[in-house]
Amino acid sequence: MTGKPQMTRPAAIVTGGMRGIGLACAEALADASFDILVADLAEQAPDELAADLTARGAKFAYVSCDIADLPSHVALINAAMAAFGRIDCLVNNAGVGAVVRGDLLDLKPDNFDRALGINLRGTVFLSQAVARAMLHETGDHAKSIITITSVSAEMASPERSEYCMSKAALSMWVKNLALRLAPERIGVFELRPGIIRTDMTAGVSARYDALIEGGLVPARRWGEASDIGAMVAALAAGKFGFSTGSIINVDGALSVPRL
Repeated sequence: MTGKPQMTRPAAIVTGGMRGIGLACAEALADASFDILVADLAEQAPDELAADLTARGAKFAYVSCDIADLPSHVALINAAMAAFGRIDCLVNNAGVGAVVRGDLLDLKPDNFDRALGINLRGTVFLSQAVARAMLHETGDHAKSIITITSVSAEMASPERSEYCMSKAALSMWVKNLALRLAPERIGVFELRPGIIRTDMTAGVSARYDALIEGGLVPARRWGEASDIGAMVAALAAGKFGFSTGSIINVDGALSVPRL
């Protein structure tokens, strides 16, 4: 008896995928039957990363890439095509926080340039390059570009204003990209994490423990990287394609205005 023909496994690129939110996104996508290319700064992927994702059934590839280096985007896309023959999902997760938290009147141009160069410029032009590649492909799976911004795209933090500005501008890029790609049936989404337990927040965990306990986050808990990963996998599955252009807050109602 002949069974139904098997679809080719979809493939995803996850930037900044070695740890934290990026790793959780890669794991959730692998669990959802995606093959995974992780792009990150290290020269080589740690053995445990490959073991983790392959144990989840994914074909795994890794590329050392600084997304702020625009010429490197071509090699990244070529590596994904060589490994998988397709790109169905891009997760724009790579980013940096403020170099120094402090008075915005003391903000240095170099620190501003670093935040905008990675969080905005690098992400914009990688998305552009991947979108072009997607437009030249045919396939049997929904395509998506999912960008991780932050509640700081809307909520101001004067002590790290360059980070907030980079995320706010990136949010507008996502809207424009969604309009451009909607006729092509490529879903474009923005996820805004709130206070998420990662290596980046470890140094201020005591402060946020107290704030969360005091009601800053109505859900009364930290967000976990897996909360973001679960949403990424759901969007990449293509079931919410008609919601393209949407902003999804993953923040335990932190960003809901209150009296």
